[in-house]
Amino acid sequence: MTDAGTTVVRLRPRSVAALAVAGLVGVLGFGWPFLTGAGDPAAASGGAGPNAPYLFLALLPLVIAVVLAELTEGGMDAKAVAMLGVLAAAGTALRALSPGTGGFEPTLFLVILAARVFGAGFGFALGSVVILASGLATGGVGPWLPFQMVGLAWVGLAAGLLPRASGRAERVLLAGYAAVAGFAYGAMLNLSFWPFSTSLPAGMSYAAGEPVLTNLRHYAAFYVTTSFGWDCVRAVVNAVLILIAGRVVLGTLRRAARRAAFEAPADFEAPADFEAPVDFEAPVDFEAAHPEAPAQSDALEQSGQPPPAQPTDRPAATRWASP
Repeated sequence: MTDAGTTVVRLRPRSVAALAVAGLVGVLGFGWPFLTGAGDPAAASGGAGPNAPYLFLALLPLVIAVVLAELTEGGMDAKAVAMLGVLAAAGTALRALSPGTGGFEPTLFLVILAARVFGAGFGFALGSVVILASGLATGGVGPWLPFQMVGLAWVGLAAGLLPRASGRAERVLLAGYAAVAGFAYGAMLNLSFWPFSTSLPAGMSYAAGEPVLTNLRHYAAFYVTTSFGWDCVRAVVNAVLILIAGRVVLGTLRRAARRAAFEAPADFEAPADFEAPVDFEAPVDFEAAHPEAPAQSDALEQSGQPPPAQPTDRPAATRWASP
């Protein structure tokens, strides 16, 4: 976080607990091929594979629980929800216009900058919501969706935890992080299908029941051969976008944060010069509004003088004429 940053979503104890559980399930979901070593009957028989689709049902409620925990603890107010919706819509549009073709995926650019300004909790929520919304909008819902949600959520969470910096040093820091995140994001997503690919050569396929180092070598060979080029494009594109447009986008987001005053408490008291609206249907108390009127009327009755004529701007000849 920078000095100019605003923590829109504060990580309170319940939120930290939900993040920890979601992170643990995510690590198990991504790393189960390397967590089952030689001699494991479940790994040797492929027993872990059929359970992978259920990761969607396990991760999605946990990600939603983070947001609900923030709402119930007061960590995310209506302004924060509105900002989350606006940025999620922008991220969905970016992802729909460039659905990772050739590795061109600028969604990380927006998530990283938003997390830098609004905090780690906001970055986690934005990353998961962007993937979920874009998946629903483009029909990209499938077993890979929870991997994408958790992967981009982790990218946003880590971006909000980067050390403080300012000016050009901050943009260089964020660009370097975007490059690393581009490779890490691609490496994580490959784990959603690599263990189930049956047409790979023996040196690149998942070997159930083999030692962890063997599967790590196989996956490294698979990654360099198939995904490294795509991830290079993703890393370079997002790093260059931050170096070129990072100053403008960061300034815009920080101005929006200052104007929204996320950290200011809500004040519902009316100002001193506030005038209540007039209720024209309410009965009017003329005596209370004009206390001198009854005294003047009594004086006129006692004196026997006629009441004064009402002023008018119409000529005397046409005063009572019909229109």
